[in-house]
Formats: sequence, C-alpha cells, structure tokens
Amino acid sequence: MLNRRVVITGLGAVSGLGLNVPSFWDALKEGRSAIKPFDLPIDDIRMPLAVTVPEFVPEKYFSSDELTILDRFSQLAVIAAQEAVDDAGLVCGEEILTDAAAIIGSGCGGKHTDEATYDQLYKQQRSRAHPLTIPKGMPSAAASMVSLHLGIKGPAFVLASACASGSHAIIQGMTMIQSGMIDVALVGASDAPFTYGLLKSWDALRVVTSDTCRPFCKDRSGMVLGEGAGMLLLESEEHAKQRGARIYAEIVGCGMTSDAGHITRPDVVGITNAIKNALHHAEISPENVDYINAHGTATIANDIAETEAIKQVFGVHAKDLAISSTKSMHGHALGASSALELVATVLATHHDIIPPTANFTEADDNFNLDYVPNQSRQQKVNVAMSNSFAFGGLNAVIALKKYI
Repeated sequence: MLNRRVVITGLGAVSGLGLNVPSFWDALKEGRSAIKPFDLPIDDIRMPLAVTVPEFVPEKYFSSDELTILDRFSQLAVIAAQEAVDDAGLVCGEEILTDAAAIIGSGCGGKHTDEATYDQLYKQQRSRAHPLTIPKGMPSAAASMVSLHLGIKGPAFVLASACASGSHAIIQGMTMIQSGMIDVALVGASDAPFTYGLLKSWDALRVVTSDTCRPFCKDRSGMVLGEGAGMLLLESEEHAKQRGARIYAEIVGCGMTSDAGHITRPDVVGITNAIKNALHHAEISPENVDYINAHGTATIANDIAETEAIKQVFGVHAKDLAISSTKSMHGHALGASSALELVATVLATHHDIIPPTANFTEADDNFNLDYVPNQSRQQKVNVAMSNSFAFGGLNAVIALKKYI
C-alpha cells in the first residue's frame, strides 16, 4: 500500500481579518483581533460581539445569476478556494485541477438559505418556497459550487463534524493522496452562521462572551462567534516537485477520536488520545514539537481540558511548547475555524513566526504553559500541531513539518 508524502502548495482564507491570506497573516502577526461590537440588523439577540467578514460585497465576486444559487457559506468557500488554487499556481481548466478532489467541511451548511425560506413561509405567509432552495442550502452545496467554479471533476463532497469539520476534510484529502487515489486535493471548510435562528441557538447555549475572547485566561468568559472559510491545496510530494511548485509545509500525521461521552463537555481522555495518535501517525516524539495552534475557545470547560491533555501528553516538554489560540483574533467560525487555524499553523511553520493569543490578561491558576500572550514571536518552527475539538466529542489533530 502506498504512503506518499503530502505537501501544501496553496492557501486561501476569508475571515474577519480580511478577504485573503496576506490580510489574514498580517493581522495574526500583529496580534490584531477582528472582534468588534455586533452590528448586524438583527433584534432580540444577546450577543454584543462578533467577527464578521469586513467589506464583503458578493456582487464584486459573482454575477446576479450566480448569486441565485450561492448561499453565503458557498460564496466564502469559492473565494477562498480560488485564492488557494491561484496561490498554488494552478489554472482552472487544466488537467491537474480537473482531476483533483474538492473536499469541504461545514459545521452548519446553508443556513442563510434556510432562514430566508422560513421567513418567506412563516413570516411573509408565502405559499411556495424558491425553486432553488434545496440545491442552494444543502450542506454539500459548498463542494458542488467549488467544483463548478474551478472545474474540478474528481471526488467532491462535504464533511460535517461541527467545529472539527475543516480538520476532518483536510485529513480525508491527505489520506486519499497518501493512498494513491488522487494527486491533488482542494480541502478546507466554510461557515456563515449569522442568522437569527442560529444566533438565538448559540445564545441559549450560554457559551458566548459579552466581554472578549480570552483563551486560557483567568477571566475568560466564553467564545466569540465568527464566519469565514479556509482552504488548502494539497499534493503528493512527487506531483508538486514535478511541476516545480512552491511548498509551504508537509502534513505528516493526524489523530482522530470520539469522546463517546457528553455532547458538549470536552473529555481529557479523548483529546489526549487524539494528540497521541497524531504523534504516533507522524512518527514524531513529543519533545520535537515546537508549536501547537490550540482549539482554545475561551470557554471554561475547553481550556481546562485542552491544557490538561497537553500536560499529560508532553510531560516536562509541555512548558517548552509555544501554544496559542488564533480564535482570539478571527473568532470561532465553527467548522471553518479548524481550516483557518491550519492555514495559520502552516504560515507559522513556513515563516518561523508564531501568532499570539490576543486579548491575554492573566493565565488561570493551573495554566502554567506558554500561551504566547498578545505578541507574535520569531521562533524556529520545525514541527507544529493544530487541535480541533467539536461538540459531540469529535476530536481531530493535524501534525505538520517544515518541508526540507
């Protein structure tokens, strides 16, 4: 059985930090948070803060005909996917891209379409839904639209595992390349959760802060909801080298577990096993890891469990690790967060710059690790990991190495 090396040759990002990777990376390096007062025209929502994509005008990217079939989450997916393809030096219509896979994650799918439909039927008392409601709002629409817009005719589908959706999509693309099934995969995730129904639902969970997102801090009080899309272009090493592609980093392993426990409370054992499995799969010793991009939601339960798991896995080396949560800057974009966080981890590895945990005040009493508070750090990053832990106890960890 083949076990080919998998490298990353293209990146795309749409987030509250900007509409492209340069804006995203500049903000992360500066420790600049996109968290701001919630300014959407939605009443009756107890959510004072949010991270929305700034100055996004869909009509600049899509025709009016295209927008009739593109939910907001699909729009963000297509824009980030196009950037990743351009960044990798590929061109729509060429055989390399035609034969590629498009594997997209999403935590909630086309909720803007659902919301508009319910408004029309129940509030406006219309008798019929729009004829394109199903293909526009279905969770798989993101993969379909990325495939359609970029001319990808290989395997295309969507994975849904809440906040780990992006990581699971990336892992699926990695394993398909390793097995020899495909040479190229466009992978990532997209979510656009700012609809009345979803916002009321998140409010009911009581995990959203009214202050700001302060991962691992004593005064942390919850997450800040965000939106966006992160995409990566993966290739087999041989394929990338044959075409002279620039290589950002290598994906060397992954770990996936399920807590099989509480639906919202993270479990230290499940997280610990996911990290251990990623190290084992990547054949990496714990003491060789330089940086962890943490799940780091700033909720009470997550930060305790994640810190304890890191201590258990890495032992004395845990205090030498650089650990940061970029959710403190781009917010929690649900399934898209794990993809955006891997983009950040790739850039940290490629540039030897570790993004900080923004908004940091004082670490919780038992949190005696290095959370890279408030300022980015120039530091050699040869090996890095990205953690994603989702509601339902679905855990995914991805390990990267600097490509040599």
